[in-house]
Amino acid sequence: MYVITRNVQTELVVQKSRFLTSLYRVSTEIEAQAKIKALKKEYWDANHNCTAYIVGIKPRAERSSDDGEPAGTAGAPMLEVLRQKELYNVVAVVTRYFGGIKLGAGGLTRTYAKAVSEAIKAAGLSRMVPMGDYAFTWPIDDVGRVLNHLYGKALFSVKDVQYDAQATIILTCKRTDRGDVTHFLTESLRSAVTLEERCLFEAEEPLEASHS
Repeated sequence: MYVITRNVQTELVVQKSRFLTSLYRVSTEIEAQAKIKALKKEYWDANHNCTAYIVGIKPRAERSSDDGEPAGTAGAPMLEVLRQKELYNVVAVVTRYFGGIKLGAGGLTRTYAKAVSEAIKAAGLSRMVPMGDYAFTWPIDDVGRVLNHLYGKALFSVKDVQYDAQATIILTCKRTDRGDVTHFLTESLRSAVTLEERCLFEAEEPLEASHS
């Protein structure tokens, strides 16, 4: 699953109709609905403000609206693009200013989908990577030697060192790498090391442009 890297607004002109796409990252369904309400107020003079959003993973909320366009020609294709891109926590609003030429059902479906696709490309995608902070203790009089083994490694980073009766060294790594980090520590320090879970979180990892 992915999130957009940045909020964007893009424009697409088809047969003299202007399609303004607003793409925003959100964290709750209430926030998505509030963003839709604000954009409808901002573009009150538009012919249509069609919407689609996906919020959460489990549970997951999906909604779309054609806002007066023929049924199934706007909100549904917009939502389908969000699904195909495996996005979540995102809301898309495509504002249409009618240019006087009707596009037909097929033309509308393609245009609304294209409008959202182009906005996603402009926004960029990021993968949310499950991360964790893990700690182990070590004798204070030997902590300098240990840290020399730990700094600058690609597998993990040293987040903090806390001093008490013993030194507590806190490392940050991908949750899937916890076993490999434990193995590295045990091998390099020549002593059995147990990593204690301190905190779990997700970190944003931007994808290359070609993936968006």
